[in-house]
Amino acid sequence: MTTLLQQLNAQMSNVIEQGWRSLVRVGNGEGAGAGTIWHPDGLIVTNAHVAAQRTRRGWRRPVASDELKVTLADGRDFMAQVIAFDEQNDLAALAIETRDLPTIALGNSWDVRTGQWVMALGHPWGVHGAATSGIVIGKGTNLPEMPAGRDWIALSLHLRPGHSGGPLLDTNGQLIGINTMITGPDVGFAIPVDTVKSFLRQALGTRGAI
Repeated sequence: MTTLLQQLNAQMSNVIEQGWRSLVRVGNGEGAGAGTIWHPDGLIVTNAHVAAQRTRRGWRRPVASDELKVTLADGRDFMAQVIAFDEQNDLAALAIETRDLPTIALGNSWDVRTGQWVMALGHPWGVHGAATSGIVIGKGTNLPEMPAGRDWIALSLHLRPGHSGGPLLDTNGQLIGINTMITGPDVGFAIPVDTVKSFLRQALGTRGAI
């Protein structure tokens, strides 16, 4: 039993360490969230609400490029530009001027199963690279308390402010979603990776198709 637990612990630690390399901090001038490196050429995915500021009328608009800063896992800072923005699906694509960035292997939404173990990364309360784990409690378009007609992954884990935009990983280290919101102390939601793929293909064409 001890050996099995040690193996499980080592596997989870390896998955988290690999995910850290592709986790970024996104500062919008009002606060900060997380982001996930999607392509080595500087393409980053995050939530629309992380890459946005509220206007006086309460509307969200993308943050200007001189106010949006991305910090990589190695500590380097880059000013970022919002190149795609979808408030309905709470997704945004950012571009920074660099190359050869580490990325996460992409999974598929249809492989996600209720009850499977998952891990979420982010920067809650200013803690850089914080990890939390739990299980998938449901997925689909008809989840309670969520807008209808959009795909979600419902999670039993401790998502907190600052996890938004960070990666949701399976036990193989594959990206299966983007953390997006909290609905209770132990319930969070993620945007399925296939929704992210579709958003990037529609917004960016071949650059977003990986």
